[in-house]
Amino acid sequence: MTPEDLVRDHTIYSCVMGSRAFGLATDGSDTDRRGVFVAPTPAFWRFGKPPTHADGPAEEQFSWELERFCELALRANPNVLECLHSPLVERIDDTGRELLDLRGAFLSRTAHQTFVRYAVGQRRKLDADVRQHGAPRWKHAMHLLRLLGSCRDLLRTGELVLDVGAARERLLAVRRGEVPWPEIEAWMTRLSDQADAAVAGSPLPAEPDLARVEDFLFRTRRASALQAYADHEVAQGVVGGGLAG
Repeated sequence: MTPEDLVRDHTIYSCVMGSRAFGLATDGSDTDRRGVFVAPTPAFWRFGKPPTHADGPAEEQFSWELERFCELALRANPNVLECLHSPLVERIDDTGRELLDLRGAFLSRTAHQTFVRYAVGQRRKLDADVRQHGAPRWKHAMHLLRLLGSCRDLLRTGELVLDVGAARERLLAVRRGEVPWPEIEAWMTRLSDQADAAVAGSPLPAEPDLARVEDFLFRTRRASALQAYADHEVAQGVVGGGLAG
């Protein structure tokens, strides 16, 4: 079974991400698609394991196998957590709906560390651009500001909201290079400080609900195994009946 087969036949959830999900799309924006597939349980019983992720088959499309997706979400990986909260869902089944019902189980104050750590790495890249070229990559600066604001609001409210709302025009001005770099630096620093200040009083739990997520994964794997067994029995019955006749 190829990665393309897994995405095509076993996707439980897919959505649009990127600027379109953040409320920052322009006429030239790409359509970034992200998804989650469940590899059939018997595929794990062989030496060759199913892939943990898959590119494509469409342009700008990327999918994770369910277990890998849950692992990353439990670690508060920003890209994965945001995937769970996209307002633009394109495909979902009952298992996918159960995954979305678990969104709160993945959220914790761990997000402060992971979001800020990711932001620090991106900020270093922007600083290097400024040193080398005299200006940052404006689109990247815009998205870093968006991420920092999202982290601050998550810690303050306990909810992860992707759409930037009223900040849209100011962020798009950053993307167009209309905001001086020192002003952007000050904005980033202010958002980081506000996120740091929000941690102590955050309504988020200290850790994600590992037991709840693990129970979901176990039940999903078990259901897949039982379905594979039932399909095998049906196939054997058909073959056996044909031979007997």
